[in-house]
Amino acid sequence: MDEPILRTVNLKKSFHLGQTIYAVDDVNLVVDRGEFVVMMGPSGSGKSTLLGLMGGLDRPQSGDVILDGQRYSKLSESGLARIRRNKVGFVFQFFNLIAHFTALENVMLPMRFGGMSKKAMKERAEELLVQVGLGQRLHHKPLELSGGEQQRVAIARALANRPSIVLADEPTGNLDSKTSMEIGEIFHKLNQAEGQTFVVVSHDQSLSKWAHRVVDMLDGQIAGITDGGIRLGGS
Repeated sequence: MDEPILRTVNLKKSFHLGQTIYAVDDVNLVVDRGEFVVMMGPSGSGKSTLLGLMGGLDRPQSGDVILDGQRYSKLSESGLARIRRNKVGFVFQFFNLIAHFTALENVMLPMRFGGMSKKAMKERAEELLVQVGLGQRLHHKPLELSGGEQQRVAIARALANRPSIVLADEPTGNLDSKTSMEIGEIFHKLNQAEGQTFVVVSHDQSLSKWAHRVVDMLDGQIAGITDGGIRLGGS
């Protein structure tokens, strides 16, 4: 059996707010290659903090994250930055697009640091935008796009460097229910057709229909793991 794409080992992260609060408290989680995992739980349950640790956006007090065989604890800050650039794609609730860049330019941006030619970057960005249904909107800027279209650009940008894993934090939290379903379907298509691994933090129960597993968080710990609507290796 293949090694998992990502593993957290006894991961702990605390904050001091008059007392020590463990946002992530001894979490052990394995994510397999090609898996679609949805993490759910009430606000303050630690799911977004855990996602940030998994993506190398923050370091834990103790424990480790292993991505593609690389231990974060062994990496310098520049090494961790390389992981974030080359191995992890991020999708956020509020899109985080650059307002004066077109959709095409926003998707090309992460590739500028990878030594690709401008022609190759443009071709890759166009391919991704077509894949998420924005082939006719390549030269529109974010304010000329709907919220759902902006999130599609953000998804394309997350895929630009062919990451090992895409981490999405409340990707439908700023969208209406119809658009949320469309975003879920895009994740599902990319997961099934491309084998792209996803870990998605969400309050949106409908996303669980596309997931292989649903991880419930409570008080910084994994409260339970249940099957989603898709079988791994099946449909």
